[in-house]
Amino acid sequence: MAHPSTVARTTGKVLAWIIVIVLVLCAAIAVFVVTFDWNRARPWVDDKVSQAIGRPFVIHGDLRVGWQRPVSEHGWRAWVPWPRFSAGNVTVGNPAWAASQTFAKLDKISFDVEVLPLLARTISVPSIDLVNPSIDLERLKDGRDNWTFNLPKSNGPSRWTLRLADLGFDKGHVALSDEVKQVALNVDVDTLGHPLPIGDVMKQQEAVSHGAAAQVVGRGGARKLASQAKTALGAQEASAEMAASSPSAASPAHAASGTVPSQSTASAASAASSTAAHRDGSLVYSLAWQAKGSYRKTDISGTGKLGSVLALRDANRPFPLQADVKVGDTRLALVGTLTDPAHLSALDLRLWLQGQDLSHLYSILGVTLPQTPPYATDGRLIGQLNPGANVFTYKDFTGRVGGSDLEGTLTYRSREPRPALTGHVSSNVLRFSDLAPIVGADSNANKARRGAAVAQPGNRALPVEPFHTDRWKAMDADVTFKGRRILKDPALPITDVDTHVIMKDGVLTFDPLNFGVAGGTLSSNFYLDGAAAPLKARMKLSARHLRLKQLFPTQKTMQSALGEVNGDASLSATGNSPAALGATLDGEAKLLITQGKVSLLLMEAAGLNVANVVYEKLFGTRDIDINCMAADFAAQDGVLDTRTFALDTADAVIGMDGKINLRDETMNLTIHPHTKGFRIITLRSPLYVKGTFKHPDVGVSKTAIALRAGAAVGLGLLNPLAALIPLISPSHTKPTPCDALLAQMRTAPRAPPPGVHAAAH
Repeated sequence: MAHPSTVARTTGKVLAWIIVIVLVLCAAIAVFVVTFDWNRARPWVDDKVSQAIGRPFVIHGDLRVGWQRPVSEHGWRAWVPWPRFSAGNVTVGNPAWAASQTFAKLDKISFDVEVLPLLARTISVPSIDLVNPSIDLERLKDGRDNWTFNLPKSNGPSRWTLRLADLGFDKGHVALSDEVKQVALNVDVDTLGHPLPIGDVMKQQEAVSHGAAAQVVGRGGARKLASQAKTALGAQEASAEMAASSPSAASPAHAASGTVPSQSTASAASAASSTAAHRDGSLVYSLAWQAKGSYRKTDISGTGKLGSVLALRDANRPFPLQADVKVGDTRLALVGTLTDPAHLSALDLRLWLQGQDLSHLYSILGVTLPQTPPYATDGRLIGQLNPGANVFTYKDFTGRVGGSDLEGTLTYRSREPRPALTGHVSSNVLRFSDLAPIVGADSNANKARRGAAVAQPGNRALPVEPFHTDRWKAMDADVTFKGRRILKDPALPITDVDTHVIMKDGVLTFDPLNFGVAGGTLSSNFYLDGAAAPLKARMKLSARHLRLKQLFPTQKTMQSALGEVNGDASLSATGNSPAALGATLDGEAKLLITQGKVSLLLMEAAGLNVANVVYEKLFGTRDIDINCMAADFAAQDGVLDTRTFALDTADAVIGMDGKINLRDETMNLTIHPHTKGFRIITLRSPLYVKGTFKHPDVGVSKTAIALRAGAAVGLGLLNPLAALIPLISPSHTKPTPCDALLAQMRTAPRAPPPGVHAAAH
């Protein structure tokens, strides 16, 4: 039996030899790792990686493995070296169908691996450094893309986990060619010299966007917009602070109880979260980018900033985002955060928009908006992103459109079969001239600036620019608008504007479209069926108790007038432009004006030079009291016929008959002055009106049309289609005393269905 001491000595020798062998083995491995030419292993590495990703993978440069002591570890862990792997000139190939052979390439990749976590089946990579990475993204019209990899199917979840702590790179580049979205873009990304807090970036973008707004709406408009935005932002922050301090915003009771908070509560909580995030100094930007290319055949360029790449992994922490992008003549700038950016679950941004025409946003964002003058807006964009059900709310935005102010909240929902836009918009002062582009009635200079495809011919008065009815079918809408006043003339505001706009299945309706005018009301509704080819339109208008002295508040002559304007119209038409609608117009219109006054000064104030001549020929320089004016119009297939027209003054009765053809914009009218008793008017002969709207005949014809136009303007026929109103003149074939005309006016106007031309009677 062996002595215990002998066994101990033998065991000690064995352990010593084992230790020596392990140390020698470790030393040999270390020597092997350090001295081995790892480039010999490149084919094996290339093959294994290629099989794993299903794409060609090649290391063209050196493959190296080294050891280094971890500077971030302490104690005995600091003595365990980490291997550092590096590879130069690495490329990843593309599928065979791609235009480029290379999907990604980089000059060099280096990374460390912690040794001890490997014992727990964890691959812990403290840092990865990329030098000049470049990615080429491509998608074809058939939907094939090169960023989707065909990875081998796994029988189950891997027992290994990957933990990445830091990612650094120097000057990355991304090229994108997307035939589905019609995007061709080159993006350069670089690290910032030092991180920038989100608050500093917000202030910078505020200043830049203010300057951009001044370029499109003028310095005065930009100052007003900044003042509007400051007021709105203060209200938002106050609401956010109240929401943040309320139990419902801070307590997890909703989640615990399973109840869903109301929209207002959720919005307030979101505002509180956004305000806190924007003030959070820990939210910083680490990367800068700039891009250039095209989007839907329109030039695009932009710059921006991002948070760190690794911040993308944290689904619970907002990811900072900033962008300032120009697409054609439209500029979009934003500063804010994304939630769970890897899956794009939500966003909360401050969004600025500037451009020459709001309708240009259709080609960029897919939102159908009217044609407008240059605009600038500032508001908060909140997004909830879900597959097939994205919701974006432009909350409490303020804006300037031409010389008009706007504010409101709009929500865009992606859904089937069409997305929908809902919300409310209001205005304190809406300038009448800013509405002209909606119906193509702006100047050719403005049309050229906003990129209109059709210019207005010089010999046509009615706008020929077609409606974009194809866009009406791309989106539904339900939006209300309220305005305090519309300014056509500073002395004649239209107050209490109220309309409800609905667009569904290509049908656009304004029901109602009401105005307060000169102490009375102008009520209307419009039905425009853009799904039909050509467009079918129905219109009804009603004017009640428009007071003459309020129609002309600056004219002393009219201040003693006690009369008012009343009228009704029911019209229908087919056509894809205002001119085309006029050419097929059917229906009736009736107008009655009582107890008014007309003067030569009033004609001059109306800006109708020819009317001055007509007035002088009929009445000299005297002011004339109007007892009544009554008109009854009939329209059939674009031809207006006068059933009744009479202007009864103290000295004479002025009648008119004839036709106006809206198809070719020609006129053939006769004005008949008749004296009363022994009262004498200057001109007793009929006046003839011929020619076109733009070029009436010279001489008597011009003076005749001026009488009609002068009477129309002098008696306050105010309508958004003001160019038509003086031309819709009635005729009569019998004597026209006022009593008879009043009896005629008691019959309500009628209109046939669009395209059905009822015979005039």
